[in-house]
Amino acid sequence: MRLTRYFLPVLKENPAEAQIVSHRYMLRAGMIKQQAAGIYSWLPLGLRVLRRIEEIVNQEQIRAGHIPLLMPTLQPADLWRESGRYDDYGQEMLRITDRQKREMLYGPTNEEMITDIFRAHVNSYKDLPLTLYHIQWKFRDEMRPRFGVMRGREFLMKDGYNFDIDRDAALHAYNRHMVSYLRTYERMGLTAIPMRAASGPIGGDNTHEFLVLASTGESEVFYDDRVTGLKLGAREIDYDDREAVAKVCEEFTTLYARTDETHDAAVFDAVPEAHRKVGRGIEVGQIFYFGTKYSAAMGALVVNDKGERVPVEMGSHGIGVSRLLGAIIEASHDDKGIIWPEGVTPFPVGIVNLKQGDAAADAACEGLEKALLARGLEPLYDDRDERAGAKFATMDLIGLPWRITVGPRGLANGVVELTSRRTGESEEMSPEAAVERLVQIYAAHP
Repeated sequence: MRLTRYFLPVLKENPAEAQIVSHRYMLRAGMIKQQAAGIYSWLPLGLRVLRRIEEIVNQEQIRAGHIPLLMPTLQPADLWRESGRYDDYGQEMLRITDRQKREMLYGPTNEEMITDIFRAHVNSYKDLPLTLYHIQWKFRDEMRPRFGVMRGREFLMKDGYNFDIDRDAALHAYNRHMVSYLRTYERMGLTAIPMRAASGPIGGDNTHEFLVLASTGESEVFYDDRVTGLKLGAREIDYDDREAVAKVCEEFTTLYARTDETHDAAVFDAVPEAHRKVGRGIEVGQIFYFGTKYSAAMGALVVNDKGERVPVEMGSHGIGVSRLLGAIIEASHDDKGIIWPEGVTPFPVGIVNLKQGDAAADAACEGLEKALLARGLEPLYDDRDERAGAKFATMDLIGLPWRITVGPRGLANGVVELTSRRTGESEEMSPEAAVERLVQIYAAHP
């Protein structure tokens, strides 16, 4: 992609309405445009990151054995009356009446609808376990939407729902989701800590929130800092092995980590003082086990191995896909702009031509562009007739992890400059070597 043909409406000044870094940089980098309070259009650069995050979530859900589907954004109010939540949910729910005077709502979550789908098609324990999920737009009418995509009214969310014959199977589904989420966040370059949390309007006894530490987080968190060093890494996990999955969950939840809602000062005081930390966190996901709360109320019953009709055990599991963009920026930026991790970057590398119109420089940039495309890496080529400083500023702002700088002086010596956005370190090498280096780097981020 060439910048002269791309739509990238960057801003030089900080927008007055942006209170936090992620909102400021998303507006300045031309990723989003506000259409109404808490509602945004996703511009091309922002959409590319959103789709990359969505694909990672999809891949890890499927790896864990979960099955995708797609439910509508509008839901009939009658389903929510069955569960008893229609009048309890509050003013965050956007209620709608269609032209036939039927009461509808713009879905804030999908427990009722997925239960309705399940009860219409599944009758036997032999069809269990079953986990269905989708990635869909949600709407919650926040009283004070703020912080850009971090606290918007319309947002993209992955929500999944497990159906199991008994509590043990449902808790394995809970653990399976925890592990799949840990892997998902790691692939995005994030350290997301599972913290014991409150269930809120979803309900249930078991729930963990996944929080990314950031000074702008809305939640106060209390934690043993050793938890931040835990990683799944490249280890292979058999999601059907209950013991192995439970062991990973135990590893990541034994050290103290709680939100202010579930904080226990006495237990926290037992953490060695050197490791006792208080901070703020951004919630990027939450998992719930709530048993038969919805299945019993809505008649989602199956015949068990004894011939008895029993309500299925359920849980729900969400990841804030659009919110993750803000969280990643909050965790990875500097005073020049965004620093995208390789796993979610909109483009793997930017090519900067220091002397547009120079035959040798133009040819070298086009050669790099073709070589990278041939290896499966789509660069963003800044072919504008702009001064070098402006090109560098744009690349720093939009945060691509790597930059190749091409100029007549370097080409005279047969080299280009490969620069890391994160460290600022540069190295001169041949164009061919720069391509090979990037291929090696991105082999770890398919």
